[in-house]
Amino acid sequence: MVAELMPGFADNTVLERTSRAGSLVAGTVLDLLLPPRCVCCQARVSLPGNLCGVCWREMPFIGAPVCARYGTPFTHDIGEGGLSARALTDPPLFERLRSVATYQGIARDLVLALKFNRRRDLAEPMGRWMVHAGRELISPDTVVMPVPLHRLRLLQRRFNQSADLARVIAREASIDWDPMLLRRARRTRQQVGLDSSERQKNVRGAFELRQGWSNTLHGRPVLLVDDVLTTGSTVTACTKVLKAAGASSVDVLTFAIAVGDEAHD
Repeated sequence: MVAELMPGFADNTVLERTSRAGSLVAGTVLDLLLPPRCVCCQARVSLPGNLCGVCWREMPFIGAPVCARYGTPFTHDIGEGGLSARALTDPPLFERLRSVATYQGIARDLVLALKFNRRRDLAEPMGRWMVHAGRELISPDTVVMPVPLHRLRLLQRRFNQSADLARVIAREASIDWDPMLLRRARRTRQQVGLDSSERQKNVRGAFELRQGWSNTLHGRPVLLVDDVLTTGSTVTACTKVLKAAGASSVDVLTFAIAVGDEAHD
């Protein structure tokens, strides 16, 4: 009856079902030939982009309770809105920060593999975990943007790991993302090995908005994305620019956050 009322419908339906069946068969064959592997240790897993049971247990995931500002874990619950010593003595310019894990062990290995070993495939699982960790920071009108690289460093590295993560986050959360609005106006030294004051000096005045694009940002909340936060000097410099341009708020979402001695590296 449907085919009589809509000529060609049946044929199209058959073609679509055939196409889907072909895709499923192709996927099954690939799974047999190239079984999914743990993104960290390469042990076999049931689904691609997952951790094996051992690596999952060893991943230093951050769970409640956490500092309301920095999102760092507490050893015990101190009540809603509780602040860490870091948040009390050094309040951040951004509103809130959330991270998937502390910057150690497997989490550190994944960050370094994405950034320096060109494991861009890691952006998919890492970005999905970041959406889960940062769900309270995301609203329908949020604009996602990555911490930018200077154009010369981008040419050398060929990609920006923060932009790869931001792309996944925006897609998974169905919100806008803009990888071009914020730019690094001058090349800075690598932050690794610098102390907190040196990092702040290194990134001072390093970021700016592209000319004529500020209206895109005015009155909207921004979710600033980076792979890891140590002293926070880079995201603080970015936040100053974004707020000066009219962002209603700036939250930060990273895959990892350094705690203890790592926060001062």
